Amino acid sequence: MQNGNKMQKEPITVNGLKKLKEELVYLKEKKRPEIVAAIAEARSHGDLKENAEYHAAREEQAKIESRIIEVNDLIARANVIDVTKLEKKDSVIFGSTVSLFDLENKQKKTYKIVGKDEADLTKNYIYFKSPIGKALIGKKKKDLVTVNIPSGEKKFEIIKVEYI
Repeated sequence: MQNGNKMQKEPITVNGLKKLKEELVYLKEKKRPEIVAAIAEARSHGDLKENAEYHAAREEQAKIESRIIEVNDLIARANVIDVTKLEKKDSVIFGSTVSLFDLENKQKKTYKIVGKDEADLTKNYIYFKSPIGKALIGKKKKDLVTVNIPSGEKKFEIIKVEYI
């Protein structure tokens, strides 16, 4: 949270917030007690200077505590956007699902525009500030979109915009 964005709201979908809350419960109720037990077990083995298990467990504990702080912060700054409750327009907005036709390879692709923590290309969830996300926001069905990506330019036609 450099550059003073500490309290900057971060857009997130309803499902994204639900997943963050589930992760927080998992970290606090399952992972944290497991690592405390692992540290106690490693500590019982004697000399801590030479104890690799102890040091590995402490490192894991630091990672878990850091992620708990990060998730708490994300939840605190969450600006939940429920596209199913927004006035329906025909333009691409945060949370919408966009079907594209790749004009080069003639293939159809569908993306959901999401926040940073939800972005996952394996699920076709793209970050709204990514090159594709930025190119799509505000566009409408039948618009032609050019996206600058590392391998060059991609041209798409928007086939459908959904708010699901």
